[in-house]
Amino acid sequence: MSVVPVSIGPRPILITGGAGFIGCNLADRLAGAGHPILIYDSLCRPGVERNRDWLAGRHRSRIAFAVADVRDTAALEDAAANAACVFHLAAQVAVTTSLVTPEQDFAVNAASTLRLLEILRKHNPSAPLIFASTNKVYGDLADLDCIRTEAGYAPRDALLAEAGIAETRPLDFHTPYGCSKGAADQYVLDYARSFGLKTTVLRMSCIYGERQLGTEDQGWVAHFLLRAIAGDPLTLYGDGWQVRDILHVTDAVAAYEAAWHRIDQVTGQAFNLGGGPANAVSLRALTLHIADLLGRPVDIAFANWRQGDQKWFVADTRAARAALGLPSPIGWRRGVARLAAHFGAAIAPALDAAS
Repeated sequence: MSVVPVSIGPRPILITGGAGFIGCNLADRLAGAGHPILIYDSLCRPGVERNRDWLAGRHRSRIAFAVADVRDTAALEDAAANAACVFHLAAQVAVTTSLVTPEQDFAVNAASTLRLLEILRKHNPSAPLIFASTNKVYGDLADLDCIRTEAGYAPRDALLAEAGIAETRPLDFHTPYGCSKGAADQYVLDYARSFGLKTTVLRMSCIYGERQLGTEDQGWVAHFLLRAIAGDPLTLYGDGWQVRDILHVTDAVAAYEAAWHRIDQVTGQAFNLGGGPANAVSLRALTLHIADLLGRPVDIAFANWRQGDQKWFVADTRAARAALGLPSPIGWRRGVARLAAHFGAAIAPALDAAS
């Protein structure tokens, strides 16, 4: 492990995967509020070093960096044993990668999470742990009997379509990625039940926003924007009528911070974290919005459905909003327009017109 030393105090907030998209936004918010931060990241994903440099430039006196892999037990113990709080965001994040290297996916996502829990149990049991899980723990939702509407796929059950998927939905892991994240999700919750650790789980839908390194496999909102800005065609897997609820990273970071501050009230609980029904959008509708923002058409190609892809996923966010005291999230049109501006796109309509 290599560490960039700064005087941040004996008990910093540890953010694993802190140079990633959500991690760097969370670190920026917490360091800006005066908290000492330790970023733990292997820097293996291309581009994240730019997030590291951005954080260092903004918060040099409050952020230290440990360049290490979460599979490195000694390094992880050094980082976590004295942490005031742990936000565990480090992960293998792509379903496609998990299908190619499932053992590596398990080692990074499931085994390393268990290792971190054991470190806290033995050396730092008072430190809260907030875990970044995924809506993939609910499986492909093939039983929902979805129909296609003008807005995209929706379950035939009108009440479900209106409210979204709640945390009471049975877990049903699909793909190695779903299995590894789902196993980690359950270990985190059980360590609160079995050992009294202060843990909570946030099952994220599609988070997007500034500093996202969008690729075809992960970060699809940013990926769509970057491709369209470059004038390249977009590939939609399936028919493009899949619906997701998308959440701007500002709102996601607020939820993570609230989970920490309210850990005594939410310990041992899992919450869905997404844009909810008000921010549900089909892939096709998003591409049309991007075309409107750029003032020109976006070329689209189609390819076969991908394994485990959900035709519809919208999170029921009422439990999270109530327990964490969250306000209404940023509207998806405005949020996507903000991200386009961040990427340097010349936006056709005024930014304020996107609500």
